[in-house]
Amino acid sequence: MAAVFLVTLYEYSPLFYITVVFVCFLVTSGLVLGWFGLGVPVILRNSEETESSTRVLKKRMRQVKNPFGLEIPHPAAASVTKGIALTPDCLEDCILTCYWGCSVQKLHEALQKHVYCFRIKTPQALEDALYSEYLYRQQYFIKKNDKEEKYCQLPEDAQVVDFGPVPRSRYPLIALLTLADEEDREIYDIISMVAVIHIPDESYRLSCRILYQYLLLAQGQYHDLKQLFMSANSTAPSPSDTSPGERSRERSSLEKAGLAEDEPELLEENSKDCVVCQNGTVNWVLLPCRHACLCDGCVKYFQQCPMCRQFVQESFPLCSKKEQDEDESTRV
Repeated sequence: MAAVFLVTLYEYSPLFYITVVFVCFLVTSGLVLGWFGLGVPVILRNSEETESSTRVLKKRMRQVKNPFGLEIPHPAAASVTKGIALTPDCLEDCILTCYWGCSVQKLHEALQKHVYCFRIKTPQALEDALYSEYLYRQQYFIKKNDKEEKYCQLPEDAQVVDFGPVPRSRYPLIALLTLADEEDREIYDIISMVAVIHIPDESYRLSCRILYQYLLLAQGQYHDLKQLFMSANSTAPSPSDTSPGERSRERSSLEKAGLAEDEPELLEENSKDCVVCQNGTVNWVLLPCRHACLCDGCVKYFQQCPMCRQFVQESFPLCSKKEQDEDESTRV
């Protein structure tokens, strides 16, 4: 029987080879064209068909009310010798505590203690974690919704004109905002906010700014508050306010101090519309680049940010569909 099969295969071998080649061709074509629905490269589909293959992970968000707000009203006038004006804006009665010359290492150790050891709910808790590794402390009581400027300055007898060359072992100023009332600490998830503020001095004249803001939660986490890069005009200062030479000098100074991030410049657009369709309202933030530039209809078609071309790992909406509908109905 086997001999008969071998003889038959020998006689019809050209036809057999042709059949094998044809079957291989069909299988290869099916894989390339996506006939079998497998996760293989797809090259001949339109944008609607590629929707499912380009969908990125949508980050689950939890809305949390932040009772703290802090601004620098006059950054150009701030200096180590002249001091700095701070404008707190809090939803509840708070305590503003300013630490001059705080140790960089001790501050980050304190943040880790908030996670693993004890919660930093009061100024005393932070001071215990810092082991008094700061030069001078000032404290103010902030009434609810009080936006009065608070002036912070080193005493004259401190005789501090700079904090040394970079990289530095001390931050010029740390501003801590905590809730004054014990009952409020049980209501809010965010129980304190730490702001790292750079102030120009004799040896380091980078303009005054908030370098980092950390939100400390009652559950033992802390989050680094970061700015979103909007595709629309905002009240935030634009890069056009400073010359290109000044921006490059500040960028190089930040890099020397180890404080610069690989962040794109703020975008200057004249509308709040999606940068792709120019019709829908911008609603989606792309991570990790933090560009807010896409509407609900266009976000599902992009695996790369249309502004910086960085691959999108996650995305989250600025507001839900229900909130958008309510907003539109209010405008009407």
